[in-house]
Amino acid sequence: MSKADPPGRRVLWRAVRGQRRDVVLGAVLGMGHQTGEALVPVLIGLAIDEGVVDGDVPGLLLWLGVLAALYVGLSFSFRASARAGERASLTAAHRLRTEVVGRVLAPEGGAEDGRLPGELANIATEDAKRVGAVTMALVVGIAAATGLVVGAVVLLRVSLPLGLLVLLGAPLLLWLVHLLSKPLERRSEAEQEQAARASGVAADLVAGLRVLKGIGAEPAAVSRYRSISRQSLTATLRAARAEAWQSAVVTVLTGTFLALVAFVGGRLATSGDIGIGELVSSVALALFLIGPLSEFSWVNAELAQGRASAARIAGVLDAARAVSAGASSPRAVPLRADGRPGLSLRLRGLSYGTLRGFDLDVAAGETVGVVATDPADAQALLRCLGRRCDPEAGAVELEGVELAALDVAALRAALLVAEHDADLFEGTLLENVTAAAPAKAGAGQAEHSARVAAVLTASATDEVVRTLPDGADTAVTARGYSLSGGQRQRVALARALAADAPVLVLQEPTTAVDAVTEVRIAAGIKGVREGRTTLLLTTSPALLAVTDRVVLLDGGRLAATGGHEQLVHECAAYRTAVLS
Repeated sequence: MSKADPPGRRVLWRAVRGQRRDVVLGAVLGMGHQTGEALVPVLIGLAIDEGVVDGDVPGLLLWLGVLAALYVGLSFSFRASARAGERASLTAAHRLRTEVVGRVLAPEGGAEDGRLPGELANIATEDAKRVGAVTMALVVGIAAATGLVVGAVVLLRVSLPLGLLVLLGAPLLLWLVHLLSKPLERRSEAEQEQAARASGVAADLVAGLRVLKGIGAEPAAVSRYRSISRQSLTATLRAARAEAWQSAVVTVLTGTFLALVAFVGGRLATSGDIGIGELVSSVALALFLIGPLSEFSWVNAELAQGRASAARIAGVLDAARAVSAGASSPRAVPLRADGRPGLSLRLRGLSYGTLRGFDLDVAAGETVGVVATDPADAQALLRCLGRRCDPEAGAVELEGVELAALDVAALRAALLVAEHDADLFEGTLLENVTAAAPAKAGAGQAEHSARVAAVLTASATDEVVRTLPDGADTAVTARGYSLSGGQRQRVALARALAADAPVLVLQEPTTAVDAVTEVRIAAGIKGVREGRTTLLLTTSPALLAVTDRVVLLDGGRLAATGGHEQLVHECAAYRTAVLS
């Protein structure tokens, strides 16, 4: 897996390198701890030889005192090493989580393509946690290796055959453990893929629960999730069986190896080559070696799961950008020389999806309605205007500069596309409305509050505020599900208006409100957007009536342009789209 996945290895290396200070500190303390653990049997053997065999009571007390001091040091080194390793693990996971979320939210997009929201959440949490745990595994692995080396050196001093047995047998055992980790790695990756998929589908179903209930599709949704959940369970059980099989085989191999060491030591003691104390030390060292060898089994399992998770994280971080980042030196959004807040917008021969050579010129400060006879045309236009994709041909220009030449983040602030299905966030209603409201230089709190009050009125959200128990400070649940459909739509519109973008594109912002409220909102949008450029992608007569002009998008091309009333009387296709 690691050989075929260099990006995954890069993620692992970056996680370890970012925490090298704690990893080195934890490893050094762990090496000291394992060295002390390996010396405990030696001190016990010396105490037996001098205090029991030779009858030297002061010598016995001396070695017991040294042993007590050693245990104090062991306690400190273990706690300090574990703290450093855990800190490295948690910090690495946090940084990876931040990196994944940053990539998902990057203006260029692309990371979310082909992945459900729940799947991305699983990658940012569980996979980041598993990769972070690799740093702890390295600390434990280095310490365990030190314990093996020190134990082998001590055994060499006690007996050359015993030392050689450990020095030659331990690497062979570790190589076998590594081979045993390969099936676990493959099955761990499959388990994580299926678990992420199940999480994504669950989040998707919960998000659309009201719709599912409305159309009576609960049985189909439950059946879908049950099928995916079973696949996830099957993958998890396979991974668990692989891990259990690996642990069992490693335990048998480790036990066999230690039994061999004890057997050789016993034969040497019987033949008189080593003394009683040395025999006790040898047997105790053989028992001590169980710890490092068992830790290697755990380290290999953690590395296997970490490599699988690193590959999934790399898939998100290295996902192709939906749009290019622009020129090598992206330009700032141009400003008008006359200081007017609105910016001009021009579409030249725009072709993307169902659009075919669409041309449109919108003057700064103009309010233009766009009526699309095919919803696919409207979606293609929204994607190009929001620069969620680059056009196949033609260009979109803002104040005469192509969008591709502008800084993506700055562009999104200057040209805001508010789509019909915009979600609300968990927080208060006021926090949702002011989430993107700019803090203007020199503007005081009173001016800001007046601006917020104006957009609440323009979007008819003030009526919503009056019906809520805590007014604008009423808590809103995730995605705004604590509000009705009409209330959510008004709050989303207020948020778009509060952003005060030089160019604002609104898609069907009044489909969930009554006719009287729709007329009020239409007038409110016209008033609050005065001097700014506004595009209304809608078939609402109330909204189209307040525009400066309307264009008809039919068959992916500009079919007609004029005032709303004029097109109603003169264009059958327009009349059908708007009044039918």
